[in-house]
Amino acid sequence: MLKVEGVNQYYGGSHILRDVSFEAEAGQVTVVLGRNGVGKTTLLKSLMGVVPVKTGRITLDGNDITRDTPYTRVRKGVGYVPQGREIFGRLTVEENLRMGLAYKSGSTPIPPELFELFPVLAQMIHRRGGDLSGGQQQQLAIARALAAGPKLLILDEPTEGIQPSVIKDIGRVIRMLADRGMGAGDHGQPMAVVLVEQFYDFAAELADRYLVMERGEVIQRGRGADMAAEGVRERMSI
Repeated sequence: MLKVEGVNQYYGGSHILRDVSFEAEAGQVTVVLGRNGVGKTTLLKSLMGVVPVKTGRITLDGNDITRDTPYTRVRKGVGYVPQGREIFGRLTVEENLRMGLAYKSGSTPIPPELFELFPVLAQMIHRRGGDLSGGQQQQLAIARALAAGPKLLILDEPTEGIQPSVIKDIGRVIRMLADRGMGAGDHGQPMAVVLVEQFYDFAAELADRYLVMERGEVIQRGRGADMAAEGVRERMSI
């Protein structure tokens, strides 16, 4: 679904991403791990087109999206949940969700599956986003990214500042989306999920594949099931 080849990114004179290459497949959660400041968020912003890549290539479902704008990537099937959620605090839950449908016609309904994934949003539909708890805001941010029906969902540290009960709910939803997308039963299409995470246990529970980054490079990769045996927790704590 997603293929990243030799991506380099600079901020001023600093080389932030160094020849980063990986693939993320539909039906799998690909977890990107590493300490603060190693380039994880910059990688996700590059995938979304928020910052342009200096060199390298990004393809989605076989189509080159390297130079596409963020809104073009959304139309082609990329959903993005940024670090810090970045919901619209003065807009209601319903209005925030409609922002996820912004490029579609005004009569496009909010997908009812979003309220099945996050029932609390149905209860809070007329409440302003800024009045929700941190966990509820994170659920809203994920639902907004899902509103347009992406093939690829990119999440930047969705557990940050969230209470444990909501972390469990978010993990359950991420697993479900990877396995069958938003469709019910046999009608669902598995989604590719790229997850940046600092919380090792959450990452290890969800990961089908993992990457560890250090100083802008991918220094280790493998199967999620092998993370413990391959010493990933210890590498993150160095």
